[in-house]
Amino acid sequence: MADAELPQIYLITPPDIELSRFPDQLAAVLDSADVACVRLSLATKDEDRISRAADALREVTYARDVALVISEHVLMAERLGLDGVHLTDASRSVRKVRKDLGDDAIVGAFCGASSHDGMTAGENGADYVSFGPVGATPLGDGTLAEKDLFQWWSEMIEVPVVAEGALDSNIIAQLSPFTDFFGIGEEIWKTDDPVATLAGFRAAFTA
Repeated sequence: MADAELPQIYLITPPDIELSRFPDQLAAVLDSADVACVRLSLATKDEDRISRAADALREVTYARDVALVISEHVLMAERLGLDGVHLTDASRSVRKVRKDLGDDAIVGAFCGASSHDGMTAGENGADYVSFGPVGATPLGDGTLAEKDLFQWWSEMIEVPVVAEGALDSNIIAQLSPFTDFFGIGEEIWKTDDPVATLAGFRAAFTA
């Protein structure tokens, strides 16, 4: 199978980053693999910290023609000149955000493990839907986005789908035939060598 038929990489930043170090780390990862999109996903609500992080990462991503979206902060996405926004309230605000940002912006929606929310988000104008977590995690309520959801989605729905949350090589191998993107974040950033870890994950991609 051609590489074009394999899932693509959708990188998610750690919830807290050091601007003295992370942009260089991100650049190294982007230079090591084809990445479709980067999501700035910080835990902080401090506008200045978010703005400075977005400015630093935009220089890295734009130089490599990689899209940069931001979690939740719709107004900041527009003001900072980012490519779009990743919404975390399932389908609820997709229609309004699509109207506010226009057709050219990327609008994505995290829908947990709900195919209904995913379909509604797609109908309301989402460019992609993400489901997760796909692996066991102590966070959340324990609900997982199972393989069957991705398999059904890939057969029935045309909206691109992202698998994210507690990924490992085994899960990646299982989901690869049924997902368009893998949302990879802490799985690589928490390791000593994110480039090598990502390469290991990519080796598990199958068409």
